[in-house]
Amino acid sequence: MKAIVAFGSNMGQRQETIEDALKMMEERVGRILAVSEVIETEPYGYTEQDNFLNGAALLDTELSPRRLLEVLQGIEAELGRVRLIHWGPRTIDLDIIFYGDEIIDEEDLHIPHADFAQRTFVLGPICEIAPDTVDPRSGKTVRRLYEELIGGEQ
Repeated sequence: MKAIVAFGSNMGQRQETIEDALKMMEERVGRILAVSEVIETEPYGYTEQDNFLNGAALLDTELSPRRLLEVLQGIEAELGRVRLIHWGPRTIDLDIIFYGDEIIDEEDLHIPHADFAQRTFVLGPICEIAPDTVDPRSGKTVRRLYEELIGGEQ
């Protein structure tokens, strides 16, 4: 199954942590088909923190969505992620944005990821690696969602 995982880091050795996370994902999740350019962005939500490095990876995985979430959270924990402040600083953040064309709404798992379509730091990197991915909720491609979002910001 094709899955898209967004990543971000704003604590410690950000680039090195992202590289470690990608290596761990390749070992534990499945083959990485593409990785976006890593971009520096301002914090979202809670803004009293350092800038982030953000990007996205396109994966081919045999893990179920639930198991994928568990493995990604395990990688986050190994790399020092501590959840203290909602949208707060973190060594690494790994979010499942898409899992094929599935829609999942559970207490702790939402696919497509909640609010992804309002975040340029998520849509931009995904647009770079998989622009024709269709959001199963809206029926729009990532490219179209991104264009609508950045058009609305101008």
